[in-house]
Amino acid sequence: MSVTAETVRQLRERTGAGMMECKRALVETGGDLDAAAELMRKQGLAKADKKAARVAAEGVIVVEKSADGHAAAMVEVNCETDFVAREQDFRGFAADVARAALAARTSSLEALLAATLPSGESVDERRRALIAKIGENISVRRVVFVQGQGPLGAYVHGTRIGSLVALEAGDAELARDLAMHVAASNPKYLSAAQVPADEVAKEREILTEQAKADPKNQGKPDNILAQIVEGKVRKALSEITLHGQPFVRDDKVTVEKLLAGAKARVASFERFEVGAGIEKRQDDFVAEVMAQVKGAAGGKH
Repeated sequence: MSVTAETVRQLRERTGAGMMECKRALVETGGDLDAAAELMRKQGLAKADKKAARVAAEGVIVVEKSADGHAAAMVEVNCETDFVAREQDFRGFAADVARAALAARTSSLEALLAATLPSGESVDERRRALIAKIGENISVRRVVFVQGQGPLGAYVHGTRIGSLVALEAGDAELARDLAMHVAASNPKYLSAAQVPADEVAKEREILTEQAKADPKNQGKPDNILAQIVEGKVRKALSEITLHGQPFVRDDKVTVEKLLAGAKARVASFERFEVGAGIEKRQDDFVAEVMAQVKGAAGGKH
């Protein structure tokens, strides 16, 4: 039996495994779909992939910096429970992933998963082996590589929030302070000029409606109302931009003024937070048990 793209697709749907694992299993079994699925179960790959549907919203953020301090990689590696997130095998794997990302100098998740570890395994092969050993879904969720000519600040708060800030000019202390600020204040954009026009327009629309509905603004001329709205728009933009935010170590100074005083400029910044954007499943065990009790009671006559 030959290995076709269609049999690879069928095996992927059946096991949830990666394309290369499916292709290897099919080659080894001469294209026999059932035998390939059985082989993957024996190898622990199918066991790992059956867990892929589980929500992996716990985990760690790891940052690895280059020896010269001008480059760094940051990764988010997820698992299902905070218990596993504290486990040494998981932590060791996450650290290896960050080192692999720095060595590969990549922000591509696909490239990172294919990167080779010192053991000779790929990152994804090690991930699957760890799933089979620990029994939880584990995923490498995202990676970013940052390089700059100036100082590069890196900060990890505990294990759940990480940030990188690349500066042009300035010094290492300023770069680290700004990385701490980014971790704490979570700016979405560098400056108001970088906020997409449609987002600004939507914010202005919402604030205009709020201003019109405010009893304190009843009877005010349209031009005054417009000035009030624009003031609120500027405030809203300052809250989501790094330049506009009050500096966490001195809230009387904005980050923009801090940078101007140091004659420095932020080239780029990144922030990861464990599980951000992942919808956690909340199982209401009490409700589940009560439903079962009621069902059992309803069945008795």
